[in-house]
Amino acid sequence: MEFLYKQDYEKTRERFEAFWHRQIVDRPPVSIALPKAGTRPAQPRRAYPDQASRWLDIDERVEQMDRQMACTDYLYDSLPIAWPNLGPGIFSAWCGCGYEFGQDTAWTKPAIRDWETDFEKTRLDVTHPLFQKMVEFTQKLLDRGKGRFIVGLTDFHPGGDHLAALREPASLAVDLLENPEWVKKALERSTPEYFAAYGVFFRMLREAGMPITTWTGIIHDGSFYLPSNDFSCMVSRRMFDEFFLPGIRSECAFLERSLYHLDGPGALKHLDSLLEIPELDAVQWVCGYGNEGFSRWSGVYKRIQQAGKGIQLMCHAKELDLVFETLRPEGVWFSSIGGITIREEAEYAVKRIEKWK
Repeated sequence: MEFLYKQDYEKTRERFEAFWHRQIVDRPPVSIALPKAGTRPAQPRRAYPDQASRWLDIDERVEQMDRQMACTDYLYDSLPIAWPNLGPGIFSAWCGCGYEFGQDTAWTKPAIRDWETDFEKTRLDVTHPLFQKMVEFTQKLLDRGKGRFIVGLTDFHPGGDHLAALREPASLAVDLLENPEWVKKALERSTPEYFAAYGVFFRMLREAGMPITTWTGIIHDGSFYLPSNDFSCMVSRRMFDEFFLPGIRSECAFLERSLYHLDGPGALKHLDSLLEIPELDAVQWVCGYGNEGFSRWSGVYKRIQQAGKGIQLMCHAKELDLVFETLRPEGVWFSSIGGITIREEAEYAVKRIEKWK
């Protein structure tokens, strides 16, 4: 398989497949994308009366994505991926939440004010206008992307984050104490709903011959996604293990490949529980703005690797020697390397990574 914007795709696919097995083809995957010389970034071509009109102008958004990828050099294992983004709460919108589009993101409005009266109203609705819009968005990307770029899945945010959207985070936190059975009931019902929604778009991508990916630039030829629970920073490990860990286990078992999105220092208390999931393949540790630095989190990365999981690694070029000293190359993906602005700097960094044994 080849894509116009990634003609060495097959070698990158081999490296990522080796990554999933904590193995090496020739070196760990390294994703570095740089602006293409002599091109200018795509600019908006029209004005809109409101944010929703802008977000939902699918034809224009597909055009903008294609133009942006045409202006980018996808070096080494970086991939031209277009994914149909309608905001991080879109799955919850399909299940009854109100939805509001902003400049850069979208917000949900709680749908469950009272468990007794509202719970049955919050079921997945595949006839929802925003679900149909996602189908349209995905199909138009597939039509435009054939032979040009990779099309990914949207940002689903099921599980605990879905319940936090349905209920509102502070109310859900209280529910863990006062309405635990309702929380468990809602989680139990929402998991197969998520699997059903995932299946719709998974089949669209695979029937079009696409690998599976999403908002992070890694691929697999079968089912793949990023289990997550950003709400988990608000709860203890005991409550996380009781309420949310079973659903995350189910997600990892449902998928052929899984990369857990561990977001922020407040979520680190759950790492050991997550590492005990046999089906979990890898961890994406996001330290948060102002907390950057590989040396600060080297112990976290070591724990992940010692548990037999892969690592999505974000570091600075100045930290490469410390990475080499701390970790093994098998099962490491350099998803971004800071401090690289030109091709020569990228070449130097990759040559150093090639020597890592």
